[in-house]
Amino acid sequence: MHNLMLILLTALSTLFKTSTTLRFENLALRQQLGVLRRSSPKRLQLSASDRLFWVWLTRVWTDWRSVLMIVQPETVVAWHRKGFRLFWRWKIRHGKPGRAAVSRQVRDLIRTMSRANPLWGAPRIHGELLKLGIEISEPTVSKYMVRPRKPPSQTWRTFLENQAHPTAEWTAQQLREAFPWDSAPRYLLRDRDRIFGQDFREQVKAMGIEEVLSAPRSPWQRAYVERVIGSIRRECLDHVIVLHEASLRRILTAYFVYYHKWRTHLSLGKDAPGSRRTQPPEEGRVIEIPAVGGLHNDCERRAA
Repeated sequence: MHNLMLILLTALSTLFKTSTTLRFENLALRQQLGVLRRSSPKRLQLSASDRLFWVWLTRVWTDWRSVLMIVQPETVVAWHRKGFRLFWRWKIRHGKPGRAAVSRQVRDLIRTMSRANPLWGAPRIHGELLKLGIEISEPTVSKYMVRPRKPPSQTWRTFLENQAHPTAEWTAQQLREAFPWDSAPRYLLRDRDRIFGQDFREQVKAMGIEEVLSAPRSPWQRAYVERVIGSIRRECLDHVIVLHEASLRRILTAYFVYYHKWRTHLSLGKDAPGSRRTQPPEEGRVIEIPAVGGLHNDCERRAA
């Protein structure tokens, strides 16, 4: 520190010297520095104040590299980085405490949810925890989820593809039953699936409906219907056996109740369409409520 103060006092004294004096003084100092470099050992012993001086000089003078002779410029940059790391290490140790540890009860609840709902991912479980008044991040939920070791069995879609295929005649009949009499819409947006064959197109024309075909391999042109059909398949129909029309209606009715009352959505800020109330921990313990025949298990708090 004494050397650093001496350097600062010397710098202040140069303010009272003429430019000619400063040039000769710099020349003399550089000549003596050259002699010291030739006679001194390869590795110089530098104090902490020496390092701080050069780090400070790099911040206030852009041409500092032109006069640096005792060490390489990369060495000064390394000093600066080391000081930056030391500063943040000190700030972390003496600053505000970091993220609070996740309690064992919350970790067990995350594992229970992931076991009871193998179709749920981290966003779905995270939304459920928020409704239970548990403040936690989604990456933390993903960290404590249970990962299945075995892949799931074949889906209902695979089973149907191996057993039966809808025909154009069947599709045309569904269209007639969906829009009887004069209730047909003006337009029908569809993709280019093979089930929309000649019989289907003739039925559409006879009902006065104008067909609008989406571009090949462009599901984004039917974003809303593709999204809801995808959710119904992934979360419901891929995991049940439909016996007949009444069975299908009963299953879909149960799923729609779950979808609107319980299922959280990213687009709704992880709330349900029916807007679920957030339950604080003071309202009691967490219990599971089976939905869609046990395919999903929602959670809520109830007093003991």
